[in-house]
Amino acid sequence: MGGEMKAIIIYASRHQGNTAKVARAIAGALNAELVTVDKAQGIAIHEYDLIGLGSGIYWGRHDRMLLALVRAWPAHDNRKAFIFSTSGRAEGGIFNRYTRHLRRAVTEKGFKIAGDFSCRGSDAVGPLKLLGGINRGRPNEADLAAAAQFARGLWVPKEG
Repeated sequence: MGGEMKAIIIYASRHQGNTAKVARAIAGALNAELVTVDKAQGIAIHEYDLIGLGSGIYWGRHDRMLLALVRAWPAHDNRKAFIFSTSGRAEGGIFNRYTRHLRRAVTEKGFKIAGDFSCRGSDAVGPLKLLGGINRGRPNEADLAAAAQFARGLWVPKEG
């Protein structure tokens, strides 16, 4: 069986396709299977060496279906996962700690977090719609190149 690792990316992209663009860029760099969270029920997660989980950030957290999916998984030892997201505002500070809920759900299942990636995404939800939205055109080519570069850094060949 060579040193080929098997990767899957499970994502939710509900509004403008921002996260789908990032998911495709990462999947291309990893040669990973790409599945929307709506179709991810019943996937044999133990068959994958690397699991990517991502969504847009909705009201301060990752997609609820994505969180529920991870929480329903059995515990897994020695598997690597990474988290990614797109959002209208950058993560950081006291109020914008977007990854904490998904990160906790993933680590509680025994996964090791290999990294996380986030970038700005076009956002025209709620009052922002009246203003024409923010971050128009994002994620852009530079964001997608950064996502692919992030993904290539996750790929460590198996030993032996």
